[in-house]
Amino acid sequence: MQPLMMALWLLLHLSLLRLSTTQPLVQRRGASWVAGPSFFNFNSPEEVQESRQIPNNGSTPLLVDVQVFVSTVFNVDILRYTVSSKLLLQLFWLDTRLAWNASEHRQRGVTLSWDSLWTPGFTIQEALWVDWQEQSPRARVDQDGHVELYLALTTETTCDFDLLHFPRDQSDCSLSFFAFSNTVNELEFRAHVVNEIVSIKRDYVVQDLKIQVPPKQLVPCFQVTVRLQNTALKAVIALVVPGEALLLADMCGGLLPLRATERIAYKVTLLLGYFVFYSSLVQTLPSSSSCNPLLIYYFAVLLLLLFISTMETVLLAALLARDNLRARSRPSPTPRDEQRDHGNPGPNPEEAPRGVKGSRRSRAEAADDIFFLVYVAAVVCCHFIFAGFWMWVPCKSAPPPGESAPHGGQPRL
Repeated sequence: MQPLMMALWLLLHLSLLRLSTTQPLVQRRGASWVAGPSFFNFNSPEEVQESRQIPNNGSTPLLVDVQVFVSTVFNVDILRYTVSSKLLLQLFWLDTRLAWNASEHRQRGVTLSWDSLWTPGFTIQEALWVDWQEQSPRARVDQDGHVELYLALTTETTCDFDLLHFPRDQSDCSLSFFAFSNTVNELEFRAHVVNEIVSIKRDYVVQDLKIQVPPKQLVPCFQVTVRLQNTALKAVIALVVPGEALLLADMCGGLLPLRATERIAYKVTLLLGYFVFYSSLVQTLPSSSSCNPLLIYYFAVLLLLLFISTMETVLLAALLARDNLRARSRPSPTPRDEQRDHGNPGPNPEEAPRGVKGSRRSRAEAADDIFFLVYVAAVVCCHFIFAGFWMWVPCKSAPPPGESAPHGGQPRL
């Protein structure tokens, strides 16, 4: 009887041990605990570590499908050469180690924490900072081992703006995603991009979105290119209209008579006003080491034209005043000279200086009229030349040194 009781107690003990081993597997990674399905039977720490390595796809690299959803582009700062954007990455790949037999386990899919399986790690090359919206995203795994993962992020990146035609500039900004933890022999991306931008009430609007996998890279990567177009409304109202208005007012000032003392004050006031406008303009317009905006040169030429016009008014007005003073300082004829020349009528001495003064005055006014015509012609020619540069002169700059070698290659000595 006693041996029978011992056998029954041993069978009961074994049954209890079997029930305890069928509880859900718990994996510990760092300081966090991640619960997984009970049918993922990793019986050793080596198997757990193996599940976090990239799946072995034989002689071909693992193919990861990437869908990039661009939801918004904001904070386009041309002075800092930065742009902010919000993205959503949808990743698909196959990991056969996570597959299970559907006849034994009827679950069609399970949700796993991202740190309990292998996921590609991304580094954005142009990013100043990246804010991942979810610190612990979860991946969806189906019975065949297909993994689906969503990653939402907000980032501020640098952008090489082409500002030659500011404020009608158009630039291509890139976001390059690199997976530095793998090589091209282990991992390959197949990327697509979707435009989900609905707001267009900004200075810069998104004209086009492109995505590509750059060739001849030692590190798996894909690149999203955002084409931005400046709407130019704010810059035209704040910069171009005031500059043209001051230039038109200066040309109208040339119609004032040269004798009018208000003309000098009018010209000097316009020049000082344009100096104030130009000083604020220099702080508003961006600068570049390769191609500065054409508006900087345009407004510099306008400043030179206003300076020449003001100097012309001051010089001709000074010449006219000197001629008038010299004519007034001529001595008047004495009565003895009048009696001596009474019997010999000749040219009236009073009319001679008046004639001379009138001829000199007409010379100054004629020079002013000629300068006004030349000035108007110069303004028109400057506008035509500027239009030609705007339409046919491209921005040509040397490529950056980093484009000559792929990532991971040897530096050029």
